[in-house]
Order: sequence, then C-alpha cells, then structure tokens
Amino acid sequence: MNKTHKIKKFLDWQISSTPHIDLSDEYYAHLQPFRYPFILTVLVMLIGTLGYIFIEDYPLMDAIYQTGITFTTVGFGEQRPLSDLGRIFTITLIIFGFIAFSMSVGIVAEVFLKGKLQKVLRERRMLFDIARLKQHFVVCYHNDFTKQVTKELRANHIPFVVVDPREDMEEIAKKYHYPYYISAEPHTQEAILKSYLSSAKGVIVLAQNVADNIAIVASVRLYEDEIKRKRKYLIISSANGTEDEEKLIKLGADKVVTATKLMAQRVNAMAARPDMENLLQDFLYKKDTPLDMEEIKVPRRSWLTLLKVKDANFKNISDVKIIGLRYKDSKFMPMPSDNITILPESKLLFVGTGDAIAKIRKIIRKKEKPEELKYV
Repeated sequence: MNKTHKIKKFLDWQISSTPHIDLSDEYYAHLQPFRYPFILTVLVMLIGTLGYIFIEDYPLMDAIYQTGITFTTVGFGEQRPLSDLGRIFTITLIIFGFIAFSMSVGIVAEVFLKGKLQKVLRERRMLFDIARLKQHFVVCYHNDFTKQVTKELRANHIPFVVVDPREDMEEIAKKYHYPYYISAEPHTQEAILKSYLSSAKGVIVLAQNVADNIAIVASVRLYEDEIKRKRKYLIISSANGTEDEEKLIKLGADKVVTATKLMAQRVNAMAARPDMENLLQDFLYKKDTPLDMEEIKVPRRSWLTLLKVKDANFKNISDVKIIGLRYKDSKFMPMPSDNITILPESKLLFVGTGDAIAKIRKIIRKKEKPEELKYV
C-alpha cells in the first residue's frame, strides 16, 4: 500500500468508485456476436487483397484499395484494366462481399433489437453511479411505505438506492423518481454488492412479509462482520406485531416500526393533547422549520464525561437546549435537571437551530474543554 493510499484511507476518502460488480462478463457476452461481422470483413479483405496481388500483380496499397471499393460496391471502377481472370475474381468478391455484408447487418440488428445489450449498458452505468455514493441508505422493496419514505429522503437530500426483485424496476423508478435502483432480491450477495452496501450508512427494510425482513437483517449483519466494518449499519425495519418486532431486534435491527402501534400512539396523542400534536407536527415534519432536534452521543473520552448538566454551559455559547438524556442502557430521562451527571456513552437530546447543533456536536467530541467554555 503506497503513501497516497494510506493518507486517503486515514482521511476516510473514497479511494475508488469502481463497483463491486460491474457486469463486465454480461457486457462482453453480449458483444460476442459482433465478432462474426468483424471476422468476415477481415477475411474478405484479406482474400481480395491477396487475389489482386497474385492475379493482377497489384502493389499492396492498390490491392487493398481495389478490394475495399469492390467489397463495399461503391462503383469507383478499376484501378487499372483487369484481365478476364481478374474480372471473374472481382465478380466473385462482390458476391461474397454482399453476402458477408448482409449477414453482418442481420447480426448487428438482431443484437440491438433484442435490447439486452442496451439494458446491460444502462445497468452498468447505474452501478458506477451507485459506487460514487457515500453514507447512503439501501431501501429494500418497493411498496406504499417505500413511496413515502423515499419522498422524505429526497426532500432531505439523503441519497438512497431502492432494491426490489421486480423486472419492471426501471419503469417503477421513473414513475416514483428513484435516482438509483437495483433489480435483485435484497438479501442476496448480488444485491448487497450492487447497492454498494460497504459505503452505506444503513438499510431500511420495508417488506410486507416478516420473513423477508428477517432474512435481510441477518444478511446485512453477516456482511458487516465479513468486511469487519468499524461503524455498525443503522437498520430500520417494519413489523406486523410485537412478536415480529422482538425477533427483528434480537437479530440486529436498531429500530423497528410497527404500523398498528405507531398509529395507536398518534391517535392517543391527538385525543389527549391535540394542540401539542399539531405543534409537534409542525416542528418535526416540516422542512422549512428553523429549529432542529438531534440526539448526540457523548464519547467515552469527551471532556463532558462525568460533568453535571449545569457545568456544560452550552446555552451561553450556542442557542440550544438539552431536553433529554438517554443512558447507555437506553433509559431515557426527559428534561434532565442541572444536577444530573452526564455518563460516558450516554446521549443528549438537543433542540435548536441546525447550525447551533452542529457546533455543539463538534464541541462534545473534543477531549479537552474548549477555550470558549472555560470562562463562562
């Protein structure tokens, strides 16, 4: 490994944009029929050139030129007067040239009319485009959930690849504005490699059948171990009930959404506090809101570790507010008091502007207390 390669790897730069599967075998397989027109053309040109050299004693370039205009039947005439044997040879060359030309046109037309070569070329370009993505989501299966999820991902400028085994994925992608798509079973190695999962942020599994969700979650976690990925994939899945939800979490899903449970929570919130529900709707789901909400993890070696909430003094340097604290065991404390201790690897839930939260994220990751906080 050279120095440039090491530096790029250290800086987490994408060293190569070459896909894991580039369809080279399929591409060259569809190009094989073009060999026959090429061989026929070369063979006719070779026979014609040798014939004019030996029969008419033409120089090499004159023989090649005479063969070319005879083979293509352009009608430029003879380079020099031909003997009877030379004229018979020319007539024969024209007939065989016409046959070779007709066969070549038929072969080329058949390849293009089938459309398989064009399909492979489009998919090949798609794979190279996907290989340039970084921190994208792989969305498994096209259905009603996918339509809404991808709509939100596009609105928030989050790259994604939709994977579904349907053969008409190209038409579906055009209709629902999927920029990247793969036609394959999501749990297979083919789909994992084609979607360039190695550089993805996570996977969104939205199959109607829980068995498909289980297969994908297991495949993703196995692939994660295989490539020895340092940062775990974020896996979000859907489930039909509590039992399926538990299975998916045990297999490695980070978040599992149950449609009936989610609907019940929303309805209860609307019934109990309709005004608060409207406020959250405007705050959380509108793109043009000036505020943002984010949960930030406190690293083990952060300067913030083992300090009290009041000692953070974030409100003095940035327009943010701590509205929740989640411990490593997932226990959540809303609106933590100033005397609560911030433990290592816990998560703080902030509300504020996007720029302010981004600033706080950088400050929390520092090992030493920043200068701007030492005197407040």
